[in-house]
Amino acid sequence: MLTRELSYELPDDLIARYPAPERESARLLVVERQGELHRRISQLPELIPSGALVVLNDTKVLRARLLGSRLPGGGRVELLLLRRLSGAGHRERWSAIGRANSRLRVGARLSFGPLQATIEAVAPGTLEVELWGEGDVGTLIAERGEVPLPPYLGRAAEPADAERYQTSFARHLGSVAAPTAGLHLTERLLTALAARGIEVAYVTLHVGLGTFRPVTAERLADHDMHAEQLVVAEPAVAAVARARARGAKVVAVGTTVVRALEAAADPLRPGLIQPFHGETRLLLYPGIELRVVDALLTNFHQPGSTLLALVACFLGLERLRAAYAVAIQERYRFLSYGDALWIPERLA
Repeated sequence: MLTRELSYELPDDLIARYPAPERESARLLVVERQGELHRRISQLPELIPSGALVVLNDTKVLRARLLGSRLPGGGRVELLLLRRLSGAGHRERWSAIGRANSRLRVGARLSFGPLQATIEAVAPGTLEVELWGEGDVGTLIAERGEVPLPPYLGRAAEPADAERYQTSFARHLGSVAAPTAGLHLTERLLTALAARGIEVAYVTLHVGLGTFRPVTAERLADHDMHAEQLVVAEPAVAAVARARARGAKVVAVGTTVVRALEAAADPLRPGLIQPFHGETRLLLYPGIELRVVDALLTNFHQPGSTLLALVACFLGLERLRAAYAVAIQERYRFLSYGDALWIPERLA
């Protein structure tokens, strides 16, 4: 497909700079075969059929943005940590993106208060940095780092973002961006799902900065898809098998869960998954068959993005455009802190 087929005009005032007052109070656009319905996230348990399997991404967002200074001289510097490469405890090596008044070179020393860094390698677009300090490096990052809000929010992180830009079920530290559909769910809502006989399972996909990278290729298939770390463990594999055995739907909360489950799809057993531990570069767009996921809860995504292409796998391009047109007309809130879209069955 052509990338331009994923374009639409997003009014700037519909980008949600802040989350809804309460997680469950976000609006929910339901796309059914016969049309669109307007609901709230709090009503989601009533919309998911009893017996279904809901799969969540339990990744946890790093406080990955470090602000400090160069040594010597004190020039301002910023690091965005991407992924821990090696080490533990008092010394760790990380992949990062750096920004400073002048070029950052191998050997440069940086200071972030009690946390120190040396640039060990420079590659196009990224750095490798050695981090150390007086104490555990992970603890120091959590203390000194800021929440890495998406650039399109156009604001610095505030104290409330530490809680709201994190899902209520986050467990495994490693993302530089939140799995945003999961931001809407609360413990109360998860309890309500269980009361309706809806099973919940977890996968871990650490969201990378590449999720915000624009697609520049004319054809989406030519896009160099970013890699993300993924763990699909045996409990999730067993949960999908149980859902198939009882004829129930597999519901993904977020595009990251779709990517995780489809990356782990068992090639020999349609509809089932197998354990997966490693990187995925899976790019999903119309024309690629979904093998595992039946229904999707997702936020509203940027024009021309790979996330929008993935949603089009469920709706098809024509119905996707129609749903987004309704959302814009009805002034739904878009992107990471915005409202959500519920697709109870694949229509494409």
